[in-house]
Amino acid sequence: MSAMVALPSWFFYAALILLGLVVGSFLNVVIVRLPHMMEARWKADAAEILDQPPASQETAYNLAVPRSSCPHCGTQLRAIDNLPVISFLILRGRCAHCRAGISWQYPAVELIAAAMALLVGMRFGASIVLPFALVLSWTLLALAAIDWKTQLLPDSITLPLLWLGLLASLGAPLTIAVTPTDAIIGAAGGYLILWLVFQAFLLLTGKEGMGYGDFKLLAAIGAWVGWQQLPLVLLMASVAGALVGGLLMITGRIERGRAIPFGPWLALSGWLTLLAGDTILHAYLTLSGLQ
Repeated sequence: MSAMVALPSWFFYAALILLGLVVGSFLNVVIVRLPHMMEARWKADAAEILDQPPASQETAYNLAVPRSSCPHCGTQLRAIDNLPVISFLILRGRCAHCRAGISWQYPAVELIAAAMALLVGMRFGASIVLPFALVLSWTLLALAAIDWKTQLLPDSITLPLLWLGLLASLGAPLTIAVTPTDAIIGAAGGYLILWLVFQAFLLLTGKEGMGYGDFKLLAAIGAWVGWQQLPLVLLMASVAGALVGGLLMITGRIERGRAIPFGPWLALSGWLTLLAGDTILHAYLTLSGLQ
């Protein structure tokens, strides 16, 4: 696919890395605040259903306000304390005011977002596909982090991602390589596959093996990569989840029988499929002797 503009490669990749760091800083806000916002909404809805007075909230709390502050001492952070990665290194991972430790999540998400931007840029170049691929990549990162921390996959993220994938298919092959037919079947198939797995597991064990958010996430991924890639996404996600879950149990990080979020592995597999789905599938078929 031809590039839209001629940019020096170093400038193009440096700009993507910088953009990724900035977006990663915003994703940290989403990852931390959105679950709390959802909990507050649930409590308000429950109070309304039970005809109880809503819990009072002295200040607004959303993705924009209040300003970021130290979770330990409550001191509002200065702009210089919020520079992606750099502030963490300068402060040596500690609050500038109370010297309490800062979570490694913040630089990790920023660096991962930057790395994703770089790899997506290397894959698609300065093309029309690039912004769509970046939005998908960063959204999957936010969903993976939220699910890992809270075992929640917010509809406020997964459903817009699903609809954007379907709309992007209308511009195929300029926006993404998936046709509207493949995207629609991919979305429906992604949801249906995990719903059937959920029902079968519930029937056999009497337990719920996953949440409905996983169905919606795979539906969104199917809208972006098409129904043909769904088996690959599920295979990679299942293998990754089993390996990491087994390792965590062996090392004593989690107890046997404890639920492990599936969303991070779906997100990772969907992203890898976006970048190199055909290559990965060809390698698998070749190594397994099926091709």
